[in-house]
Amino acid sequence: MVMNRSSSLLPEQAKKIHLGVIFGGRSGEHAVSLMSARSVLNVLDLNRYEIIPIGITQDGRWVSEEIPRATGRTSVLEALQADLHHPEGNAIAALIPVTLLPEPSRSGVVQLLARINNSLVPLAELDAIFPVLHGTFGEDGTLQGLFELTNIAYVGAGVLASSVGMDKGLFKDVMRAYRLPTPEYHIVTRQKIETQMDQVLDEAEGVAAYPLFVKPVNLGSSVGVSKCRNRSDLLEGLLDAARYDRRVLIERGINAREIEISVLGNEDPIASIPGEIRPGDEFYTYQAKYLYDTSELLIPAPLEPGLAIQMQNIAIQVYKAVDCAGMARVDFLLDRDTNQPYISEINTIPGFTQISMYPKLWEASGLPYPRLVNRLVELAFERKRERDRTEYIYGGSA
Repeated sequence: MVMNRSSSLLPEQAKKIHLGVIFGGRSGEHAVSLMSARSVLNVLDLNRYEIIPIGITQDGRWVSEEIPRATGRTSVLEALQADLHHPEGNAIAALIPVTLLPEPSRSGVVQLLARINNSLVPLAELDAIFPVLHGTFGEDGTLQGLFELTNIAYVGAGVLASSVGMDKGLFKDVMRAYRLPTPEYHIVTRQKIETQMDQVLDEAEGVAAYPLFVKPVNLGSSVGVSKCRNRSDLLEGLLDAARYDRRVLIERGINAREIEISVLGNEDPIASIPGEIRPGDEFYTYQAKYLYDTSELLIPAPLEPGLAIQMQNIAIQVYKAVDCAGMARVDFLLDRDTNQPYISEINTIPGFTQISMYPKLWEASGLPYPRLVNRLVELAFERKRERDRTEYIYGGSA
């Protein structure tokens, strides 16, 4: 359950916190990011934060708007939304190209720089960053590495947890090392799929009996995921998954209930009550998650109390095993025949719309959406203070 915390971990608030919110991104989950960002932007307290929206277009350009803004705080979001549906339009043209330089600031405040007349000029100060990006180049540690170089506080997991959590193969290797239960799996490369398909099919069928699931190793939101009941399905699924990543995961299919648990914290994380997803599709596909209102969310999940506590404890073990921070959602497959929970994956930047499972589980656990967002910013500053205690220059004699 959620613990009440009376003292704020934010810096002295004589002034508003300049919070950069980054969304969009060069990923198959670009549209999902825009949905999450809209909810976060709408709930942020304007008396507490000066919000600096930073969009990343589908081709990787960073854009923002003039600060202070006369228009609404979501104009960058609206431009990226328009560009998503009409890329031939000029929605992005009215925005300003921006960047962050990968160097630490002496003052602890990072400058967001705008490119004007072929020169970089300061556009806004940033005290912290809230990344609302899903998938490649946002959730995989690459962006977190930039934040580390700039030495700014940021919401969520660091480089290590982000990259391990994003890579389904490496994540499963870590789970095995910690003896945490995860379904049998096998990894193949795109090159091998394209050049040795018969061998790949044989190897895949050696993992387990059908059905098998095929997934891109580095992607989320069920993009490129297929349930394969025979060799023909498997061939099609492998080719589809290889469109989205150079490595593909083949995993034993389980007749399972889909249980999710939200985790929050840094060194001493806590777990929400479990929730269950009953997909409107055969499994929790992209369409079932975001396009069709046919899936059912059960909060709390109908579980025996002892099993619920067991799964909460496992979720925290998973979180700590990858050195996660801030937030994550741990997804389980609960075998209907044996009641054995298996770890499916960890999402270090889970879906963040107000109807997404991560915030809904915390709301049901006693932490409403606005307080959850504030708490995540507090944890970002807490993690930054801990990071700043590390000495990077050795003063000993040779």
